[in-house]
Amino acid sequence: MISLELKFNLFTSDLSHYLKNQVKVGLFGSGVGLSVVLGFSAAYACYYLLSVAKKPILIAGGKKFHQFLRDKCPVVSETYYPTFWCWESRVQTLLRPFVTAKPWVNYRNELIRAPDGGQISLDWFDNDGSVSHPDQSTRPTVLLLPGLTGTSRESYILHMVQQSRDLGYRCVVFNNRGVSGEKLLTPRTYCAANTEDLEEVIEHVQRTIDKAPLMAAGVSMGGMMLTNYLGRKGTEVRLKGVVVFSAGWDVFECTASLEKPLDRFLFNSYLTSCLQASVDRHRTVLEKKYDIDHVMKAKTIREFDERFTSIMFGYPSNDDYYRDASPIHKIKSVQVPMLCLNAADDVFSPNHAIPVEAVKQNPNVALLITYHGGHIGFLEGLWPRQSTYMDRVFRQFTNAVFENDSSLGDLQ
Repeated sequence: MISLELKFNLFTSDLSHYLKNQVKVGLFGSGVGLSVVLGFSAAYACYYLLSVAKKPILIAGGKKFHQFLRDKCPVVSETYYPTFWCWESRVQTLLRPFVTAKPWVNYRNELIRAPDGGQISLDWFDNDGSVSHPDQSTRPTVLLLPGLTGTSRESYILHMVQQSRDLGYRCVVFNNRGVSGEKLLTPRTYCAANTEDLEEVIEHVQRTIDKAPLMAAGVSMGGMMLTNYLGRKGTEVRLKGVVVFSAGWDVFECTASLEKPLDRFLFNSYLTSCLQASVDRHRTVLEKKYDIDHVMKAKTIREFDERFTSIMFGYPSNDDYYRDASPIHKIKSVQVPMLCLNAADDVFSPNHAIPVEAVKQNPNVALLITYHGGHIGFLEGLWPRQSTYMDRVFRQFTNAVFENDSSLGDLQ
């Protein structure tokens, strides 16, 4: 014991002497210190270029759609360079809301009535200054669906509106019931499995601008709801195209992943509290039918769904709800061109649950998988404030759909 203590003291003494004499002028003033920094930087750069920065994987069910994407959307073939100082999945997910800019968008709000007496909030960006499409009656329009507790003010939505504005297009954001400040008129909110409100919104938008081509983009739960809608409506869908970002394809796998200790601490508990806050905000309406006190004691998303969501939408059990909400079962029925972007390291939608085989069986669907990007992260560049990889995918695919509609007529 004494020998070990003596050796440790000698080591610390030698280290102290070395630091005082070799790097006393500062890290960059010492040849040795500078060499260490340069060596570490070179090693990190090699690791980043070999293991982090990679081309995404493009999987398409048909050759025509695959070739269309390669020709019209070069981003699908380019190497994705995640921001070098925050490429890890959880870091990308956590930082994206804070580091990306929130462009100012002046929306025009519209409240529409649902058949059950409830109201749905739509935020329109009309883009009346469009140079490429000055005729508002035929101006291409993108319907945007935010994530689980998101609204038209989320940074990823604002970025898509900005990209659409630059292309000359119009946008309309579908805010789920009760999340964007409007009053909840009936004891009903929303879920990924129920697409009745989305159907109502699409029909309303198409009646309002019946001559304008319409496509849709969904993020996270918005993408899940959109895919479920496409699968249920099949050939009845009149959308020109669809793009989906960071969707959770199998809800059982998504919730299991988010219940791992670290991810439960970083994400699950926070999202549960956001859902509870939304419920509590409308307590006077909801408590007439549901045990809100019991709902407010939920610790995870699964517990929240067991106590609230599955009951509200009439499912015999939470497992029945999760099965119905999982878009993986609807992909085979999608009849419009749909591009899906997922990151292989997304803890919200684990890699093993991404529906590669299902996509291969449908010529209307393509899947773009990056090795990194997290959940709605996809940060790139030294300081990823203005644009992300996801923004570029959205811009190129949206432009390709609207400007090359004839090429997508028959993907069989």
